[in-house]
Amino acid sequence: MTVVLRRVNRVLLGLAGLILVLGGGAVLAAATGLSVPSWWPWSGPSDVLLTTAQRQRWRNEGWWWPVVIAALGIVVLLALWWLIAQFRRARLAEVLVDTGDGEAAVLRGRALEGALEADAAAQDGVARAKVSLTGRRGAPRTRIVLLLEPHASPGDALTALSTEALAHARTATGLPALPTEARLRAVKHRARRVA
Repeated sequence: MTVVLRRVNRVLLGLAGLILVLGGGAVLAAATGLSVPSWWPWSGPSDVLLTTAQRQRWRNEGWWWPVVIAALGIVVLLALWWLIAQFRRARLAEVLVDTGDGEAAVLRGRALEGALEADAAAQDGVARAKVSLTGRRGAPRTRIVLLLEPHASPGDALTALSTEALAHARTATGLPALPTEARLRAVKHRARRVA
């Protein structure tokens, strides 16, 4: 999904840039009095982009304004969809597991995320864990957020995460490596009174 999104972004940005550069360059050439092809609609600095007749041509038609408003609404919805898609991170739906006999099994990504969350949350000092898988089916990556209790040591939590939860996940899936980005946050708590 992310590869497809990157390609769509590049194509759309490339096309938009090409149209803007060509259109702007052509209008600039006509405005400065340079020679332009005979078929070009603007031939000199005194020409306007739209004549009065062209601007008022469809004004009295009953279908004109609903079509314009619908077209602009579609453009706005597509732009919003594209913007939201930029911030959404694609989650991995499945992971390929080497079974050892030359074949591969498929493990649901949500199942692996749930197992990692349960293992990480079972550690001492971890209040809650949130795991998301990204990457490719054969080379998954994990993003883990650990909410630590007030008494927890961040160093101990990271050590336990890598030696227990991530080690179990690597062993269960047969992966040689499981690159992980871990974020640690403290659980909000009230300050204790000292007497």
